[in-house]
Amino acid sequence: MSGPQPLTSDDLQAKLDSFDSIPLFMRSLPDDHPVENSTLAALQSLAHEGTPDEIAENFKEQGNDYFKGERYRDAIGFYTQGIDAKPDNSSLLEALLCNRAACNLALKNYGSVLRDCSKALSLNPKSSKAYYRSAMALVALDRLEEAIDCCTRCLEFDKDNKGVLGVLEHAAKSKATKDKVDLERKEKLRQELLAKAKLDNAFKERNIFVLPKADGSQNPYVPRFDPEDFSGNTLIFPVFFLYPQYATSDVIPGYVEDTPFFTHLEIMFNPAPEWDTKRQYKAENLVVYAITRRKRLLKVGKKMSLRNVFNASKGKEGDPPDGLELKDNCLTFVVLPKGEVDIKWVEEFKATR
Repeated sequence: MSGPQPLTSDDLQAKLDSFDSIPLFMRSLPDDHPVENSTLAALQSLAHEGTPDEIAENFKEQGNDYFKGERYRDAIGFYTQGIDAKPDNSSLLEALLCNRAACNLALKNYGSVLRDCSKALSLNPKSSKAYYRSAMALVALDRLEEAIDCCTRCLEFDKDNKGVLGVLEHAAKSKATKDKVDLERKEKLRQELLAKAKLDNAFKERNIFVLPKADGSQNPYVPRFDPEDFSGNTLIFPVFFLYPQYATSDVIPGYVEDTPFFTHLEIMFNPAPEWDTKRQYKAENLVVYAITRRKRLLKVGKKMSLRNVFNASKGKEGDPPDGLELKDNCLTFVVLPKGEVDIKWVEEFKATR
């Protein structure tokens, strides 16, 4: 003969739920539908029998029992019925509101906590529990200044309240940390704005027109001030060298603006790149061109630096402003071998500009 079989979790929950239909074990007494059970009717009548204070006190005690068992939602139901009984005793109503606030604090219903505590404080401006639970909710909502204010007000009449002192210490530390982070964030933003303004002024001085990409920059390199120049007047640019003869290109991520073009050309074409099958691309045999915003073609001498080209790109007095374009954070130059290739490309450029 087999013994008792263990219940599954679903069977156990079903049996526990069935107790809710037994009057003696009901968590609350329904009053919004006809009563068919005589025992239930008697209990229902008993629960609401007596003065408003007696009824409210009864519901408070039942709520306290559920609160001790950490059944906060059930406890809220009883505290609410006690509040709805409209007790004449303001201390009792204050206790019900503070107790309901404690349940909602445990359930993280911080707005409800603040509403009930506000009502409790309107009844008793020296309700330490209302101040304490308000401060706890405000800390959870990251409203730290308000939490500190709550604690300070409470400690004016209850200076040794350990709970409030603990919340005040936590809120003050959290606020100090938050203020420090906020201050650092603002200082970083201020420095970034100053750096951007300085860079914008430097671009203007160099006759540079910034053309950001509409869909955002894909270039990992950006113009910047040379950290080795303590005067803070030298810029470093990403530079794009285009070789239209072979439809290919090179990028110099950090071109210091005072470096002559010839220096870079010597490094880039020694040894010769694989695509230069005719071995035409040697530093002494190359021509460099810059194209301005107004489509002027500037021939760049090998001894010229970027700074020299910036000066040369400036429009003549009386003409519209002109200069080089900084596209996607990069300056572009065309590099060609002297001779037929060079002449042909210049003719095509002039014909299409």
